[in-house]
Amino acid sequence: MKAKESKLKLYLGAFVVLGLVLFVGGIFVIGKQKNMFNPVFKISSNFKNVSGLQVGNKVRFSGINVGTVERIEIKNDTTVLVEMLIKNEVQPFIKTDCQTSIGSEGLIGDRVINISQSEGNFPEVKGSGILRSSEPIEMDAIMASIQLTADNSVEITDNAVVISSEISEIVQNINRGKGTLAQLIRDPSLANNLSQTMVNLKKSTKGLDESVEAAKHNFLLRGYFKRKAKKAQEKKEKEEQLKEEKAEKKAESKKEDKAD
Repeated sequence: MKAKESKLKLYLGAFVVLGLVLFVGGIFVIGKQKNMFNPVFKISSNFKNVSGLQVGNKVRFSGINVGTVERIEIKNDTTVLVEMLIKNEVQPFIKTDCQTSIGSEGLIGDRVINISQSEGNFPEVKGSGILRSSEPIEMDAIMASIQLTADNSVEITDNAVVISSEISEIVQNINRGKGTLAQLIRDPSLANNLSQTMVNLKKSTKGLDESVEAAKHNFLLRGYFKRKAKKAQEKKEKEEQLKEEKAEKKAESKKEDKAD
């Protein structure tokens, strides 16, 4: 009986010790994640929408976990204050021009706060400092944009199908001889009339040339055409003379430049 009681006490003691070990280990792990055992400083940012961010979520700098979200408070209808605890060891790298943004761990992971790197020679942020923030892009907005693009693409495709169908119908009607356009295209008299028109135009042009030539030899109009030809010749000679004068001036100018 005593042996059984001793054995039971031994099991109970082992269970208690194991429970204490697990409890202390859990506190250590949670405290490490929450930076309870590390020296930290506090910074904050204001957002219009925290997009599902919760107390205890991670804060990252250059992709490294450097802190946690300590408090989220609604200040007014357009501002949500987010306070963060950051490890002291990274304080020299977080400058006053750094910017906070809300992201996520993977596609469907927890929300995290990302702190951007400094882009210039700015002073480091002090404790209780406030960093500028950029608003997160909501997944609902992305999905709505994708849906709108898809709807527009479907509408364009439908319109293209309708236009293609109508063009096909017009071509088929032309091939079948239906409609005014088909009759004009397929009517042989139209082609004959066009051909005859071209022949008549050529004859008219030839007749006009012959009439002009005959008028040149008419004693009444001979003087007119001679005067016209003389003026044309004089104009031609004058243009040639101007060209020669320009060429001479150009040559003289070259000679003077060489002499200088």
